[in-house]
Amino acid sequence: MTPDALITTTVLMGLLVLAGGAWAVLYCVGRMRARGALVRAGIASYGVALALALVIAVVSPLDFGWKLLIVASALAYAAIPPITLRYLERMHSDEEAHS
Repeated sequence: MTPDALITTTVLMGLLVLAGGAWAVLYCVGRMRARGALVRAGIASYGVALALALVIAVVSPLDFGWKLLIVASALAYAAIPPITLRYLERMHSDEEAHS
């Protein structure tokens, strides 16, 4: 891997993580405050994360296994915020029912 490819791959991976974090935060805040615009912005952020994962898979000189891991991780990003939010809502509704 050349130094330029290393920097490019590193920047792309950092942007992937930022886009994934934006997806999670915007989706959860949008759902909790019933703001459709925030949920849609979160979905757009997820689209950016998925596109970045595909760019990394195509452009970077990483081995096939790493590329597969990055794309699989980006696909898993889709499920994490809805599952986590649902779990937290259920956990807190159980607490309210017992108090």
